[in-house]
Amino acid sequence: MPKPEPLETLIDLAQVNADDAARKLQLLAIERRNADEQLSTLHVYRQDYAERLQKATQNGMSASNYHNFRQFIATLDDAISQQNRVVAQIDLRIENGKKRWYTEKRRLSSFETLQSRQKHQQALLDNRKEQRNNDEISANLLRRAGTTH
Repeated sequence: MPKPEPLETLIDLAQVNADDAARKLQLLAIERRNADEQLSTLHVYRQDYAERLQKATQNGMSASNYHNFRQFIATLDDAISQQNRVVAQIDLRIENGKKRWYTEKRRLSSFETLQSRQKHQQALLDNRKEQRNNDEISANLLRRAGTTH
């Protein structure tokens, strides 16, 4: 089995790194979507309890029940603030993940371009060598043909 070329090894490694970065970016996107769903649920709960409070105050309610409603809504507001921070942190991680993925893709592309150039140069060398061999064979045939006459 032939020894792998160093450039081929670098390309394989760069591909693995780019794939890993893409996979992590996908996981972050899923995490972001879940965080958005949780935030949306918290907003729905808050809206629901705000409406319940409004209806209850119209029908009359005790001060302790009013206080409990307000306290629960304040707790939901805190949870919404915290979830907004979580979403912002995930957004930052996604931005960093995109940068890493782009860097890895650019590195892979550079190695592939280098490999392409290397193959092109090798093809030119091979063509020149083949042409020299053909010229040599033709010259030998001409010499032989000239000596037999």
